[in-house]
Amino acid sequence: MNGASKSIFLLPFLFFLSGQISHAQERFRVMFYNTENLYDTKNNPNTSDDDLTPEGNLRWNKYRYWKKLHDISKVISSVGSGHPPALVGLCEVENDSVLFDLTKRAALQRHKYEYIITNSKDSRGSNVALLYQRDQIKIIGTKSYTPVIYETQDSVVTTRDILHVTGKVVNGETIDIFICHFPSRSKGIKKSRPYRITCAKLLRQKTDSLFSIRKRANIIIMGDFNDYPYDTSIKDTLNTFGTDPSPDKSKLYNLFYHQATEKKEDTGSYKYRGKWNYIDQFIVSGNLLNINNISIKENTAHVYNADFLLETDNNKYGGSKPFRTYSGYKYLGGFSDHLPIYFDLLIKEN
Repeated sequence: MNGASKSIFLLPFLFFLSGQISHAQERFRVMFYNTENLYDTKNNPNTSDDDLTPEGNLRWNKYRYWKKLHDISKVISSVGSGHPPALVGLCEVENDSVLFDLTKRAALQRHKYEYIITNSKDSRGSNVALLYQRDQIKIIGTKSYTPVIYETQDSVVTTRDILHVTGKVVNGETIDIFICHFPSRSKGIKKSRPYRITCAKLLRQKTDSLFSIRKRANIIIMGDFNDYPYDTSIKDTLNTFGTDPSPDKSKLYNLFYHQATEKKEDTGSYKYRGKWNYIDQFIVSGNLLNINNISIKENTAHVYNADFLLETDNNKYGGSKPFRTYSGYKYLGGFSDHLPIYFDLLIKEN
């Protein structure tokens, strides 16, 4: 691990199972989900997680914690439609022990996921993570990058780490996966915009490095960017494009750009003040949009908007909205304030 990397939790290295596929693999689903505060019930004295404890304002107790774990398990299993997604990016996860409970003790355990999680210096103790199916991908490298959003005379202020995982799929092709959770807009869009631009600059540096060393870079970026596909941090700083019939293998393409710019009603992964949009996104290298040994099915991504993830929006906006765990300090018992997103990779035998 190089000097820029931060310590991460990685379960023991696991190789492919002996049964390799002998034909084109028709199902390699990639999913991303903002889990809305998937935290344990313990108080971490080094982070601002007091609300998410039994004594805190949210009254976060063991019953609610385990219900949340089983609910997240249900979502992941459902997105797989009977076949667990090969890769699951997550954000707003507190720590390694939460992922152990999720993958080894909750309902998700039957799918036998392994996991990787960052160890960010985020003030709230929030991290990003990757769950993976060990018979679908062999992990060959992990790194974690820390964006510095600003410095003062007394301190350096950082945000959640960007996770970078490199792996080989069953036909030997290498893929690079980045999982992000850019700073929120809670301090105002204009004031917080430079923080997201800083994260995008760092991410662009890392993808440019991959383009320079790989003839066919297979890059998958997923995350909650707290910006839309047409905003400065994504469109300009990260330099992304809408999907194209003739994609350039050395460029980045946002799988939700066209959906976001068309601005159709009731489409998106997140609803804010009555409007749906895409702050959860997939961004990929052009090589994955060409017909190769590994490519994205139909060059499209989807929002998983099953009925059980939604509830009626009873305020002035109407329609539906994500069925979240909390509304303010009120416990609702739902899943998340975001909807999951996913796409399928087609992996062909060499």
